[in-house]
Amino acid sequence: MPTDLEVIKAIKKALPAVVSIVGDQPLPRKKNEPSQFWGLIEDKNTPLAFSLELKKQGRKISSGSGFIIDSDGLVATNSHLISPLVEEYRVIMNSGEEFEAKIFATDFLNDLVFMKIRAKQLPIINLGDSSKLELGQTAIAIGTALGEFQSSVSVGVVSGLSRFISAKSMISGKVSKLRGLIQTDAAINPGNSGGPLIDLFGRAIGVNTALVFGAENIGFAIPINHLKEDLLEIKKYGRIRRPFLGVRYLLLNKQLEERNKLPVDYGALVVSEELPDDRAVIPGSPAEKAGLKEFDIILECQDKKITTKKPLEDILRTLEPGKEIGLKVLRQGKEIFLKTMLEEKN
Repeated sequence: MPTDLEVIKAIKKALPAVVSIVGDQPLPRKKNEPSQFWGLIEDKNTPLAFSLELKKQGRKISSGSGFIIDSDGLVATNSHLISPLVEEYRVIMNSGEEFEAKIFATDFLNDLVFMKIRAKQLPIINLGDSSKLELGQTAIAIGTALGEFQSSVSVGVVSGLSRFISAKSMISGKVSKLRGLIQTDAAINPGNSGGPLIDLFGRAIGVNTALVFGAENIGFAIPINHLKEDLLEIKKYGRIRRPFLGVRYLLLNKQLEERNKLPVDYGALVVSEELPDDRAVIPGSPAEKAGLKEFDIILECQDKKITTKKPLEDILRTLEPGKEIGLKVLRQGKEIFLKTMLEEKN
């Protein structure tokens, strides 16, 4: 077990770079339109990425957490904190100093967004290596608990790795699927979204993103290596590039095969998510151009077998937009081979 001194030292090292993210000036809403929420939410049996109702009094209408990763003013937080009803964002430092923030780059796939503030020589959090995490190692969550209590800290352990969750957006109704997450029993509360999960060296090992509603001590964080990959994209291209195929899919496993009498227990079943206007194959997408159809099962992408441990999205992440790819597909009991050109996701 770590000593109190080790924990305190790590917190003191990271805390100056932890900030609050505040949204200002909502756009006019239509009559009878529900109050805006930040975040993702499902029922009590489904992981929940935090939602905070807008405050109707004063400037502050919603809040989350974030942390500074570059001394020239680059701040990392969750993309689910970005609301279409918010025109302006502010970053509030641990010292109380405030800065206007502009959205710099967004990675909706990994629930990450980068904001820029006009400031220099800011304190930063060093980034760790989430690929080296061990079960049971100390994890410390920092953020603005409940949107009100700045610099809130909770201590726990890494209790799981490579977790998969789904959560529904209260803003759009879309279901977000996050893979490869860190599970922790460090208490994560509404408002902690976007704050860092740190190790005993004060290094960020994850970005707090979700908890399970109705359960105690089950929280999730995005591995910091996802954020580091985005930073490399920004440095090289000035933006985050993502290869786009254009299908909704369900990863198959042994249980789904047996329950639904499917021909295989692996692959990506092309299927819509039963939401209004949702389609299994997005019109005009590379998937449609390849000839993919709903209820096809994509078995392989670029000769790599698609499984729950290696989903289609993970394979696509390793490929460049503009690259021609090959797909092995099972359609009505027959294997076929399709090709298409990946596009860059907007």
